[in-house]
Amino acid sequence: MADPSSFGMVNPAIFEDLQTKIDEDSQVREELKSILQVLEKQGRATQSVLSRAHSTPTAHLKSTISDAEKSIYQQVETIANLGHVASKYPYYKYNGTWTRDCFGILLCGWLGGMANEVDQGQVGKLLTIEEVGHILSIPVNLKDRDAFHLTIEEYLQSLITLIDELARLAVNSVTLGDYERPLQISQFIKDVHAGFQILNLKNDTLRRRSDSIKYSVSNSKGPSLRGDYSLTGWD
Repeated sequence: MADPSSFGMVNPAIFEDLQTKIDEDSQVREELKSILQVLEKQGRATQSVLSRAHSTPTAHLKSTISDAEKSIYQQVETIANLGHVASKYPYYKYNGTWTRDCFGILLCGWLGGMANEVDQGQVGKLLTIEEVGHILSIPVNLKDRDAFHLTIEEYLQSLITLIDELARLAVNSVTLGDYERPLQISQFIKDVHAGFQILNLKNDTLRRRSDSIKYSVSNSKGPSLRGDYSLTGWD
């Protein structure tokens, strides 16, 4: 063993050990980065498919939903790989380096997709966090162990994004001459807004974003649409 006195007051091995840990962290982040690049590309493809709903009448959405489901399940395979890598390390250290956005799944589910052996799919349905976790094949809201999972905050953030998207869809539906879908969207947004009133949100960012839902309630029935809606009994 080396004589401690030869190190001066501080043993340089302390910093050598720290550098080893830094190198290990960098290696993990690079491994995650390569997976995330694939996931980001797949996510853009899914959003591109789902955006067709804005210019497609409800009666003709079947092919759009089918294409979106195929794209989503490609993401699921990549997420499984991401979970395998990320779960080897403390969750809190790396959860900020990716966005496991379940928005695409929520939108596809609302449009009537993501059917399974139990649920054949229903337009206007809100998938639960458990259903989203099942589709992604990842656990949700883990408390008993430190592993890759979908948190309640991530689910709620995606739900707010869904509301924003549906408010846009309501406007575009009128352009397509579809006056029934905006009515359905308006009721859905009102129901979600009422649900958020029950929640005692501790996350400041999430709480601020949730405040925007009340504007979506108003916008989904905005003045520019009232003339069209009144013809269908909206008011």
